[in-house]
Amino acid sequence: MRLSDASNRYLTLRAQEGYSPYTVKAYRVQHRLLIKDIGDVEIDTVTLEQLREHLQQHMHLKASSLGHKVRAIKSLFKWLVEEDLLVRNPTMKLKEPKLGKRVPKALTIDELEMLRDSCTSVLEHALVEFFFATGCRVGEIHKLDRSAIDWQRGCVNVIGKGNKEREVYFGSKARIWLQRYLNHRGDKDAALFVTERNPHRMSIHQIEYIFNRIANRCELQAKVSPHKMRHTLATVLLNQGAPLVAVQSILGHEKPETTQLYASLSGTVRQQAYQRYFVQ
Repeated sequence: MRLSDASNRYLTLRAQEGYSPYTVKAYRVQHRLLIKDIGDVEIDTVTLEQLREHLQQHMHLKASSLGHKVRAIKSLFKWLVEEDLLVRNPTMKLKEPKLGKRVPKALTIDELEMLRDSCTSVLEHALVEFFFATGCRVGEIHKLDRSAIDWQRGCVNVIGKGNKEREVYFGSKARIWLQRYLNHRGDKDAALFVTERNPHRMSIHQIEYIFNRIANRCELQAKVSPHKMRHTLATVLLNQGAPLVAVQSILGHEKPETTQLYASLSGTVRQQAYQRYFVQ
């Protein structure tokens, strides 16, 4: 079996198992890059040395990107061995580069207010408030239909990573702007957020574009994205004293270590604690 055939079979199966389409697409890109470098060879002829040479050609990448490349390759060959399509796994000794802990960047309260003040339409207000209130990933909100909103409880179920469902919440400010936005629309499209022209479900790229448009309008120094709203919610919750386990559940983090990174952003809270407990 050639590498291209193995990749197609593996990714088709993963898609059927509910893997995120973004993950499947990203893995497909990495497999194609590997084939471009070493050729569409038979899977049992691939060597560790070839794989290392392939990775060496991409050493200019960030450690996180290189790690993603290693995972995409290792997952393919691990599956081939598990399916008895390959006897020897050439990736066994491949290691992911060590990652330094990166503190997620969040907006300050002042920057959040600047972003809010720079919104000029009900759509922009609804997007900013809903992303901040729910802390959802852009892919989660992109797939939402307006019929999914539970207005009475102020919540909605989203499908997150690993096809896992979780309930997220929103407060009065997000509720008001979301209702204004939906009442303002004249279309019948089922999607929660639609394009401004020829209304249809807004793509992830289009959502990101609108956030950039708002940020450019208020000339924020920090780059603003839907994902930064997620970081901002986590920081605000922790600064208000929310337990890590609660924030982990709200954001849909699988590992508590991921949520723990946000705690390092709560500088004001740390300083207050130090001043409270430090004995002169």
